[in-house]
Amino acid sequence: MADPRKLFIKTYGCQMNVYDSERMAEAMGGAGYVETSTPEDADMILLNTCHIREKAAEKVYSELGRFKDLKAAKPDLKIGVAGCVAQAEGEEIMRRQPLVDLVVGPQSYHRLPEMEARTSNGSKVVDTDFPEEDKFEKLKKRPQAKRGPTAFLTVQEGCDKFCAFCVVPYTRGAEVSRPVSQVLTEAHDLVERGVREITLLGQNVNAYHGAHEGGDWSLATLIRALAKIDGLDRIRFTTSHPNDMDDDLIAAHGECDKLMPYLHLPVQSGSDRVLKAMNRKHTAESYLRLIERIRAARPDILLSGDFIVGFPGETEEDFADTMALVEAVRYGQCYSFKYSARPGTPAAERPLVDADAASDRLARLQALLTRQQREIQDEMVGREVGVLFERKGRIAGQMTGKSDYLHAVHVKGDVEVGELRRVRITESGPNSLGGVLV
Repeated sequence: MADPRKLFIKTYGCQMNVYDSERMAEAMGGAGYVETSTPEDADMILLNTCHIREKAAEKVYSELGRFKDLKAAKPDLKIGVAGCVAQAEGEEIMRRQPLVDLVVGPQSYHRLPEMEARTSNGSKVVDTDFPEEDKFEKLKKRPQAKRGPTAFLTVQEGCDKFCAFCVVPYTRGAEVSRPVSQVLTEAHDLVERGVREITLLGQNVNAYHGAHEGGDWSLATLIRALAKIDGLDRIRFTTSHPNDMDDDLIAAHGECDKLMPYLHLPVQSGSDRVLKAMNRKHTAESYLRLIERIRAARPDILLSGDFIVGFPGETEEDFADTMALVEAVRYGQCYSFKYSARPGTPAAERPLVDADAASDRLARLQALLTRQQREIQDEMVGREVGVLFERKGRIAGQMTGKSDYLHAVHVKGDVEVGELRRVRITESGPNSLGGVLV
């Protein structure tokens, strides 16, 4: 028998892209490909791209340039660009990088085998449509291979919020939720193959409204159904919008033991003036009141968020409001960025804040967030937490996993990958916790 063809996928950006890459690998597996960890071995290279970070497209073109010698040495090598940069740039990618054979958007990757077949005669293929058919239905069931203890599961895609800085509505399309039956079937399949923790994914995952007999289910209803699956011990979800955090979902954090005490809830700014310019449709005060309600339901919850500093028009007074909000909330983890324009978004045409001022604000914000994160980690010392072990640590005999609160925790002892154990935290490092098995 001929050796199988090899597929190399490089994934950029969010967890949804990680999930999408898994599904693309499965789709190409049906076409006779197996994954490889190096592009040099590959018969097909796929870059699954993200358009969120600064100069995202330029970084993709730079990466493609590195494959020029590989393509010259192996003319039959297929090179594809997938994901949000592919959706945004389309045929421009092939114009700038002729070595690319196919370009596919995030809603069309179920067509990859068909697209790859069309390139065999030298054709160039671009598919950035928003097809009517459901890509999840079109993709074959996941191969019955053993899985690690954690997995992502996309339940919702797209966004209807149209924040002034964001390209997601243009690259991922309108908000769409997967039917309940699809999600439950995939969750059962994952658990049967060894998964003990599932993270539900969506651009606005808490806007989930999956079709089901008798009426649409909310995310809270879905979580409660997933919690009944034997063998599924942990449930998480990301990313959420404050305006979709309803009473039932808040209550679920206090009522559902399998829903972990961690919530990523981006606010972006603490200034009402900036929030209005961002088209966020919430205020700093409404966000703070929401946090109070969430903490009333689950007092020990660890909160994470996103912030953009230097948004067009932001003043030092606006930034002071952001710092005040951070002080009030006290985040256990956070992501913060200096604003950079995304072509095609409303904010891209607005005058930029002075670059030095924006950099200074980002440094001050990150110093505060780092202090808060370290304080909360230090407060974990002496506590017992559940830890799901995922891999071997860097030191011989060490195992590493994630706590209920998503902290990285390492221990030494007799424990296997996939075990969920109680751990007493004994030390706090810059980015992880150490402990001993209970």
